[in-house]
Amino acid sequence: MIRVAIVTVSDSTFSGTREDVSGLALQERVRQRGWEVQATRTLPDEAEDITRCLKELADAGSASVILTTGGTGIAARDVTPEATRAAIEREVPGIAEHMRTEGAKRTKRAVLSRGIAGTRGRTLIVNVPGSPLGAVESFEAVADLIPHIIDLLEGRTEHRGH
Repeated sequence: MIRVAIVTVSDSTFSGTREDVSGLALQERVRQRGWEVQATRTLPDEAEDITRCLKELADAGSASVILTTGGTGIAARDVTPEATRAAIEREVPGIAEHMRTEGAKRTKRAVLSRGIAGTRGRTLIVNVPGSPLGAVESFEAVADLIPHIIDLLEGRTEHRGH
C-alpha cells in the first residue's frame, strides 16, 4: 500500500479565506489509485514552516510519498521549491522535468512551475502546482513511476520487466 501525505501551501487557504480545492483534488486522485491518504496539512507560504513540516512527515516514516501543492510559481511568496530543497537529501530532477514537459502539452504556463522532487530517507517528496487541474495533471504525469520509486527507496532493487 502506498501511503501519501498531502501538504497544501497557501496563505489564503491557511487563513481560511479560500477552500483547499487542490489538496482535495489530489486526495481524490490518490484514493482512486487505491493508495492511502495518511495525512494532510495546510501551511502558509513560509519556507521554514514548509521545510519543518516536510522533514517531520518524512522522518516519521508514515508516508512513502509527500505531495505538496502550491507555492511553485514565480510570485514573491512562492517558496515551496526552496523549502523542499532544504528538506530533501537527494534531488530527482527528472520527475519535475517530466511533469513540466507533460504539462506544456496542454498549456505553455506549465513551464513556469519551479517545483522540484527528491527524497528524504525512504520518502519521495514531489511539488505540484497549486491549481487543481495543474496539481492533478502533474501528479498523473508521474504517478505510474511512484510504485517503482518506492520499491527502490525501500531497498527492493531487483530488476524486473517494465
